[in-house]
Amino acid sequence: MKRNRIVIDLGQGQQRGEVPRGLAEESKSRGGLRWILLIIAAVLVLFVAGIAGGAYLWWHHYQSSPAYSLALLVDASQRNDTAAVDSLLDTDKVTADFISQVRQRLSGSLLNSRWSDQIDSAFSTLTSKLRETVHDQFLQELHRLTEPAAGKPFFIIALGIGQFADIKQENNLAQVKVNVRDDHLELTMQPNADLWRIVAVKDDKMAQLIADNVMKNLPPGRNGMQDEIRKQMERFLKPGQ
Repeated sequence: MKRNRIVIDLGQGQQRGEVPRGLAEESKSRGGLRWILLIIAAVLVLFVAGIAGGAYLWWHHYQSSPAYSLALLVDASQRNDTAAVDSLLDTDKVTADFISQVRQRLSGSLLNSRWSDQIDSAFSTLTSKLRETVHDQFLQELHRLTEPAAGKPFFIIALGIGQFADIKQENNLAQVKVNVRDDHLELTMQPNADLWRIVAVKDDKMAQLIADNVMKNLPPGRNGMQDEIRKQMERFLKPGQ
């Protein structure tokens, strides 16, 4: 006698090879999460790339600005790199401008009208000596004024240059007002190749130095010339004159 076998369908209506509903939903959820993570990662990569690209373009543009050359000057001064400082300083023009400053202040004065020949002769004789004096004095003043930058990376100096230097650029001329502690210095810069060079300096200490050199090298005169020259020089050196 044949026995009847009872077969129980454990799949409960599921077709052969069909993934259980719970596993399918879990797999679908994981796949969605992966896409979300990929999208977030792509957005982050684009964001970082955008920042890096923007920073590169800004830095490239900044390298052609007066501020960048000024940062190079500060860094070179603190490293005692005289050659690098000289590449950013036009000593001939700075010296000529100092002489012009003295002449302009004395213009129309008794000193200029009565003894202009003697003064012109003194300036002419001193020009070569003044060039060396102005150069050395500027290096000393620059090193002293830039002491806060000692030991700092160049990138930090470049980013912080605006904290003590007010730079106003107009076409091919930049006027810089430097304020460090109680010291004030005015610089004029002009482009030279890819950098900017200092072509004029306004500084009371250096003006005093030039005036003293002129005084020492004036020829002896009569009728109180030396006394009158001294009075006029003192007037020239008064603040606000």
